[in-house]
Amino acid sequence: MRRAAKPVSQKRPSARPAVPKRRMARRTSAVNVNFAVIGDSHVGFGNSSAIFKNLLPKAVSGGNKRFVIFGGDNTQAGANHGAQAAAYYQDFKNTVDSTLGNIPYKASIGNWEASTRPLFTQYLGAVTGQRDFPGTQGKVKYVWLDCALGAFSADSLRLLRNLGDQYYYIIDFHWPLRISGITVDSSHVLSAAETAKFFAAIPAKVRDRVLAIFTHHGHKFYRKLSNIYSGYPKTKFFVTGCSGDYKCKPDGSRGYYNATITINGSNYSVDAYRVQV
Repeated sequence: MRRAAKPVSQKRPSARPAVPKRRMARRTSAVNVNFAVIGDSHVGFGNSSAIFKNLLPKAVSGGNKRFVIFGGDNTQAGANHGAQAAAYYQDFKNTVDSTLGNIPYKASIGNWEASTRPLFTQYLGAVTGQRDFPGTQGKVKYVWLDCALGAFSADSLRLLRNLGDQYYYIIDFHWPLRISGITVDSSHVLSAAETAKFFAAIPAKVRDRVLAIFTHHGHKFYRKLSNIYSGYPKTKFFVTGCSGDYKCKPDGSRGYYNATITINGSNYSVDAYRVQV
């Protein structure tokens, strides 16, 4: 009887040395935080209320707006010695609240509101301050100042002196700064002395963290995107002020800014472009 043949052993191929896995570099995609900047709606003057009611929904309807800045002369409160100021503030606030819904906003104080400060604070909050800019996880602060009568208040300058370099900043106030090359009517621009006072108040360690400055009052669109003042090479500067019955110069249009904070890793920047209505 034949014995069964032994199976031929098969050698297993030797295992290949393990190749270390490459670590995939994490790609950080840029985050955009959209907001709108609106100036000089002058509710209470001429046909401003109706114009503002038409413009505001357009400003917030697209682009997932996270915040709205109103830059002063929101109402014509100082007209008629302020006799109808409360009605003008109420009209402005009703329009804003019903249109924006849950979108947060803050208004700066303008020259037409300066004589009615108690009503301004009652309807629109403090005339100076800072808060977290929505959508930035607390990394960007929004700062609003009072220069309603063409000079910065003591509180405004004190706030600037206390800014810290752990944040980035977007600053808003009513009168434009007097910077080189500005084309806004000189009568609607801060003096050189007030401009210098503003820039000097910001601590040196914070100056490269001021992303943008928005101003109004001039009833004109103007922007300068670099070297707006000595020591501020990266700060961007904007003027807008025609969302009511005061038309923009020179073309007679009205409009607002669509603006975006772009966060790309540790890089923060702001840009804004005009939308004509």
